[in-house]
Amino acid sequence: MLKYGILGLLNYQDMTGYEVMEVFRDSLRFFWSAQTSQIYREMQGMEKNGWLSKTVVPQRGKPDKNIYSITEKGREEFLSWLGNGKLEFTTKVPVLMKVFFMGEKNKEEGIAYFKQLKEEGEKALKELEIVPQYIKAYAQYVDDSEKTDYWEMTVDYGRRSMQMQIDWAQSCIEQLEKKD
Repeated sequence: MLKYGILGLLNYQDMTGYEVMEVFRDSLRFFWSAQTSQIYREMQGMEKNGWLSKTVVPQRGKPDKNIYSITEKGREEFLSWLGNGKLEFTTKVPVLMKVFFMGEKNKEEGIAYFKQLKEEGEKALKELEIVPQYIKAYAQYVDDSEKTDYWEMTVDYGRRSMQMQIDWAQSCIEQLEKKD
């Protein structure tokens, strides 16, 4: 999945690996995690597949700059992935796996777990507040302002998802606190 995120970013404009990492950090990280090393590894693989091309720009006094571009083959792969019609909502939710077996712990540990989950959700929700500024800043790189509507829809999903997690964790806390 990471490769499609990178292809999507490079579909907007050519970038160095560092720039891809920065844009990823400012946007995609809110719903997809990746380390810098993973991003570079994916880009190398995509270059081998012919999905990306690299232009080396010599620099004085510092390492050469590698600028990556999506190739026609890469764009075809990206658009094919976008249009494959397959919905990919995952049923793998590590939090739920842990909650399912939480009865092995005592009630206080369960309450503490849900309080931590709620706090993490509140923290993530707070972090999402900056995203509209990122959208505005990166909007200059796309040729069609309607594309940013989809970015905003993604942020809305993130907000709603975090709010649901916060509400659910609070409900679980209340349910456990009622038990005596």
